[in-house]
Amino acid sequence: MLVALAGRKAAIALCLSLAATASGAGFAQEFSGDPRAAVKSPAAAAHSRARLAGLQALHLCTGIFTSEMTEETVRASFQPGTRPQEPIREIIDRERKTVSVAYADDMPPRIAVWRPYQGCTQLPIGATDAAAASLNRFPAGVAPPALHDRPWPLGDAQATGRLKAAQKKALSSILDAAFADEAGDYEGQTWGVVILKDGKIVGERYDPGFGPNIAARTNSMCKSLSATLVGAGVHKGLLDLQTPAPLAEWRRAGDPRGAITLDDLLRMASGLYTTGDNNPQPELYGAGAPAYEISALNMMSSRPGETFVYAGSDTILATRALRQAVADDTDFAVWPYRELLWKLGMTRTVIETDWNNDFLISGQCWSTARDFARLGQLYLDDGVWNGERLLPEGWSDYVSTAGPAQPTSRFLADSKYGAQFWIYDDREGLPGKAYAAAGAFGQYAMIVPSQNLVIVRRGLDGRKGFAIARFAADVAAALR
Repeated sequence: MLVALAGRKAAIALCLSLAATASGAGFAQEFSGDPRAAVKSPAAAAHSRARLAGLQALHLCTGIFTSEMTEETVRASFQPGTRPQEPIREIIDRERKTVSVAYADDMPPRIAVWRPYQGCTQLPIGATDAAAASLNRFPAGVAPPALHDRPWPLGDAQATGRLKAAQKKALSSILDAAFADEAGDYEGQTWGVVILKDGKIVGERYDPGFGPNIAARTNSMCKSLSATLVGAGVHKGLLDLQTPAPLAEWRRAGDPRGAITLDDLLRMASGLYTTGDNNPQPELYGAGAPAYEISALNMMSSRPGETFVYAGSDTILATRALRQAVADDTDFAVWPYRELLWKLGMTRTVIETDWNNDFLISGQCWSTARDFARLGQLYLDDGVWNGERLLPEGWSDYVSTAGPAQPTSRFLADSKYGAQFWIYDDREGLPGKAYAAAGAFGQYAMIVPSQNLVIVRRGLDGRKGFAIARFAADVAAALR
């Protein structure tokens, strides 16, 4: 009885944690409905245990086999709502690079499978490891380039810049306050900060167990990677923001989803029903449900472009549209890396997929603080990198300009949203335009164009969120 109760509490925490994303000084998310309603029946309770086991298998798999964390740090970095609530029966197979977590005597364990350079994929509830045969892999001979010894920002050599003594002292005090966690001025629980000014790192600090090469889960910071990949597709002529029905699944005559555009998806205004207890995201991330079924074939609840609903499915479907435009799944497995990440030197960033090989790019990415500083620099330079234009001219303005539909819930009423980026203009004393890739539990990459500044803050925030706007404003003031 006590075990069942613990499982129900864990499921409630899981629903709430998946509903959270960072905005302003704390967590904010469009979320409605009572999560307890989903765990009243024995079948629903069992399903919730299966989801939690899947999340645990996936986190352990990626942390152990992809990140350079120690196993101790991997286990300590379980995020609120996904930490094991009871002793779990896990098997870590280091030879086959799989993690299995048992949750019921009458069902197979939840299994996560690692692939070279692609991270881990969670197999669906009820699957055995035989399902791993359907996972795509990079073609033979394809691997991340060795860039570590190249000059920054492509590599890590000559990465740091110099500050005046007064600036250095002021910045050090700000970092001290950030790493004081909940006892400090900005609260939260910080594990890493990288500050990029005029293209050079002028501030960098990590907690023990983390460092410049340590990748950790980004949560919804990854949504900004989706917008960037879509931008690369637009630049190459593969996609158009305003063309209706970017997915083949929506092109039947009379299908109301045929009015949805890529712009609607990037602005979280698809009109698809993705809120409350039926939000597909917990099923995508915990149950192994494929995005092409549970998200692409979802029903409508409002007209496209009219209502903002913060839904990871919109993000995933925007990238699925790029997959369909590329029209070669073997090539598309490598496309985000070859056309974007590796060009930027983001060789320690992994975007994981579901078992149908759709990128779970609304949050299942692992990356370093330095890699997201590189992404921020790409946006400061309006999509030009090393002399090559990777994004359409004006793409930085597009993602950082508020769309017609904006948050209205009590959680997000003071927030503004662009296209997979949160807008922070002038908040807490920020100098004019400012926008950020932002994710739950304190993952941020703040971009401040007027000062040629990128501020990456990574954390494991719990009860108290991190005051990112105030922190960024203080950093900007110190570096003026």
